[in-house]
Amino acid sequence: MEREELKRDFGGKVIFHGGVDNQYTLPFGTVKEVRQEVEDNIRILGEGGGYILAPCHNIQAVTPVENIITLYRTGYELGWQ
Repeated sequence: MEREELKRDFGGKVIFHGGVDNQYTLPFGTVKEVRQEVEDNIRILGEGGGYILAPCHNIQAVTPVENIITLYRTGYELGWQ
């Protein structure tokens, strides 16, 4: 699903929760890829509010701790509260 279209069509009616990929980006992506996905989600889904930063589902056991830390650290660096 395209984040831009979801935000456009439903952003005034719902709050988005999650959206950070737990199938590739978090468990197998680089720190740079995790950072970029968080930045994109906050920019797209968080525009004007209505976004809760989180993985799209549970964090897989194979996910490097560094990627989990990057997820939340990036959010805080970008002003996510």
